[in-house]
Amino acid sequence: MKTNKSQLLRYSLAVEAARLMYEEGIQQYLTAKQIASKRLLGRVYRKKMRYRPKDLPSNGEIKEALLQLVQQNEGDDHFYQLFAMRVIALEIMNELIGFTPCLIGSVSTGHIRKSSDIDLHLFTNSLETLEIRLIELQWKYKLNEVAIQKNGRIKLYTHVYLDYVFPIELSVYPTQEIRVVSKSSTDGKPIMRFKASKVEQLLMTEHELEWQRYLSDGILRTYRN
Repeated sequence: MKTNKSQLLRYSLAVEAARLMYEEGIQQYLTAKQIASKRLLGRVYRKKMRYRPKDLPSNGEIKEALLQLVQQNEGDDHFYQLFAMRVIALEIMNELIGFTPCLIGSVSTGHIRKSSDIDLHLFTNSLETLEIRLIELQWKYKLNEVAIQKNGRIKLYTHVYLDYVFPIELSVYPTQEIRVVSKSSTDGKPIMRFKASKVEQLLMTEHELEWQRYLSDGILRTYRN
């Protein structure tokens, strides 16, 4: 099967964008795509250029290239880091159970890399109550308001960043939005939210031996360099 120039371009850009995210810490797919375009093509893609949108890799293609890169470079360390991150996520969720915590993102899917953080959704109509709980737990944290566009309108949501074993981001939503399903910027699919029971199930099924050892001796290796 003959590969055309457009396919080769998409593949090359996806691989370079993935490398940028893995080695240089670029967080956003769009930013990685733009830098990759500039490095490989000598300029950032613009609509008036001869390269069409179909020549550029999708976020999903970059993600796939990134996962392959992680597996090649990290091997078993990747597996153990994922286990550690899921244990920490479960611990945090159990401490914040009153705010209906849900795990989302790479830790839930297993598609982590060394720079990944733990992303949790919390639901409350009282930010003050959440802060009181964080102070009770003696956790160091920072607050930040993030603007998100929903249904053509810009809404402000509070994000809480915890200084913990792994970087942890808590996205705080009003209680009435607990049934609102958001879509992933990577593939456009609904974001899956895992409750604590589901995270524990992942630990029991995908990390059975490590989970049993952790329960018996209470020692958790974090595998962070």
